[in-house]
Amino acid sequence: MKYSGVDAWAKDVSEMDMSKERLSIPQYAMALAHVASLRSEDPYRKVGAAALDFDNRVVGTAYNGLAPGFDAPEGFWDDRDKRQKFMLHAEVNLCSLFKRGEVRVIATTTMPCTACMQTLCAYGVEEIYYRDVYKQSDAPEIAKIYGIKLEQVADYPLHASGE
Repeated sequence: MKYSGVDAWAKDVSEMDMSKERLSIPQYAMALAHVASLRSEDPYRKVGAAALDFDNRVVGTAYNGLAPGFDAPEGFWDDRDKRQKFMLHAEVNLCSLFKRGEVRVIATTTMPCTACMQTLCAYGVEEIYYRDVYKQSDAPEIAKIYGIKLEQVADYPLHASGE
């Protein structure tokens, strides 16, 4: 049986030896981003993101979707390409929750696209963790130029490595 969502989380947590194992900060942030992705209304790509401050406290979570208050007309979700330009990325939604310099760590379920990576740079984010590679992104090059840590994290509760 393949588990997903909350069932996968419950299974992962029940199998952990809680007396010995503690999530690393990247794993913790990725698990939060994963849960946030479950709120996305996009049937094609569900992306979640989480932000932590300099004390590793949660600043917020967000996911990709339509602007607040916008109700998609009938048939909106039928054409993947046409609806794509109206979708707000999880990172953009997340940045609406904080000011420049308030966040140290961002975790997102997909590597930021080029535009989102530029936005995260503008907000002064120092570390970015992601699960899935986005090959069309220039994020690795941008991170290198700006001295931002960009690292793939695929091993965390809720996500089985190799999925």
